[in-house]
Amino acid sequence: MRKDKLLQGERVFLRPLNADDQDTYYTLFFDKDVRRLTGTKQAFTYAQIEQYIANKWQDSSAVLLLICLQDTEEVIGDIALQDIDTTNRNANIRIAIGKAEHQSKGYGSEAMRLMLDYGFGILNLHRVELNVFAYNKQAARAYEKVGFTIEGVQREALFYDHAYHDSILMSILAREYREKYLK
Repeated sequence: MRKDKLLQGERVFLRPLNADDQDTYYTLFFDKDVRRLTGTKQAFTYAQIEQYIANKWQDSSAVLLLICLQDTEEVIGDIALQDIDTTNRNANIRIAIGKAEHQSKGYGSEAMRLMLDYGFGILNLHRVELNVFAYNKQAARAYEKVGFTIEGVQREALFYDHAYHDSILMSILAREYREKYLK
């Protein structure tokens, strides 16, 4: 049993990314659909992933965790609070589930709630925002179920697959999170 389960839910747990996760992390997001849903354009080399992991250990403005299944400890994705602004108590959150077989099962929503609880309850954040591309309607619905509110649309903000796509800005405030989950 792993000792580095930082945040634990019923079906998933979140843990830090370690040097021995390089192989897993390198291959996790090469799926064509995952790259499209996240708007990932760059092809990463193994050396770049190694450097990314090393940099994240020293980055005080971000918390990057792997999403793992409780029953098998399999890594199925990652989640990050990033661009943490301690003065205004704001951050951006991003999440990716690496394989279609793990999507649409509620794992991402559970991981999102765990990370929001950490952000609002431990880091004392006031506001957490995210962007979701308009063609990712399933994710937008999931974020709304978690408690995010649509704030606006950045028109044609992403060029991907020969077309421009809107980016939807969503956020959740600490009081909204507490009203929904800490009654």
